[in-house]
Amino acid sequence: MIPRRARSVLQRLAGGFPVVTVTGPRQSGKTTLCRATFAHLPYVTFEAADVRRRALEDPRGLLQQYKDGAIFDEIQRVPELPTFLQGMVDADPRPGRFILTGSEHLVLSAATAQSLAGRTAWHTLLPLDAGELDGSPDPAHHLERNGWHDLLFRGGYPALYDRPVAPVDWLDAYITGYIERDVRTVLQVADLNRFTDFVRLVATRSGTLLNLSALAGDLGIAQPTAAAWLSVLEAHYVVHRLQPWHRNLGKRLTKAPKLYFWDTGLQCRLLGIRHVQDLQTHPLLGAIAETWAVSEALKVLHHSGIRPEAWFWRDQRGEEVDLIVHTCDGRTLVAEAKAGRTAVPEWLHLPHRIGTMLRERAPDLAPVEAVALYGGDESMRWGEGRFVAWRDWCDEVAPTMG
Repeated sequence: MIPRRARSVLQRLAGGFPVVTVTGPRQSGKTTLCRATFAHLPYVTFEAADVRRRALEDPRGLLQQYKDGAIFDEIQRVPELPTFLQGMVDADPRPGRFILTGSEHLVLSAATAQSLAGRTAWHTLLPLDAGELDGSPDPAHHLERNGWHDLLFRGGYPALYDRPVAPVDWLDAYITGYIERDVRTVLQVADLNRFTDFVRLVATRSGTLLNLSALAGDLGIAQPTAAAWLSVLEAHYVVHRLQPWHRNLGKRLTKAPKLYFWDTGLQCRLLGIRHVQDLQTHPLLGAIAETWAVSEALKVLHHSGIRPEAWFWRDQRGEEVDLIVHTCDGRTLVAEAKAGRTAVPEWLHLPHRIGTMLRERAPDLAPVEAVALYGGDESMRWGEGRFVAWRDWCDEVAPTMG
């Protein structure tokens, strides 16, 4: 098992709550992590049809069998079970008894939020952040050979680092088995090709302002349909939205969010990229690098048990900074992400200017630092800010794994 920084977070949460709920996309490592962290608890998966049927037909009987606690995997498959679990937890509120996992965040939230309010802690487990790769059984020699491009191409799903499988083969299977089957089933989409085209179109828009009208128009579907399809991709942790900076600093700022994939490996595969060499010359390399930088910062915060506070900046003149994010140690980074391997001083100009404005008009954010994440191997201070090498980005946002 690849060590996850979330393990200590789950142990802490289980010490204070009778239920801990872990959400995240399929194959992000939820089951592996929970079974390793809570090895003393029996494991029950509702993916199994017979177990699921029993939970639906006799929930009290099933829970009585596990009155001393259990790991319940894919809890969204039995959405009424948390209602019955509430009574058991109220009668015996011992901490750490039940661990719930699920891969449909909005569905799972609806099923558990009211029933287990105040009784469960929540944790989001996403694909591996780069700081966790140091613990991979594979020494990741491919990262040494191709550097950041290989990491962008592979993405962060654990299977790509703990077993001998080609990224194209695994991601193709993931797309077919997860996006085209599970997500489409939730939406009850009759036209598989149309939905697949939608997901591929969204992959081309990662790192851009969300324009539902344009998405719908390009595919020839109604805007409400595009909104519904996008919401389900969000619920299944395929994409997420980054909101614009919202404080009034004397300028008109954009109100539209930006759209990002959680995993650049999945994004690359949906874009038809088959080899890391193809990525190196791809016209969307810059957008893919930005997607990685933003999503990686949010992943490492989630994995550290911290609710991310992050935005982007864009004003009426079109001036834009990719990310404003609060780090684990209380700093605020104003960051640009660039795919180039050579540090260019001009990359720091706008982050520095926006950072100066934030320091003057939002003093509660201090200290504020201007940084440029780039594809080079050396982090360095440069005049008005700092260049952060891609390898150091996770450590910049959250503490190194211990």
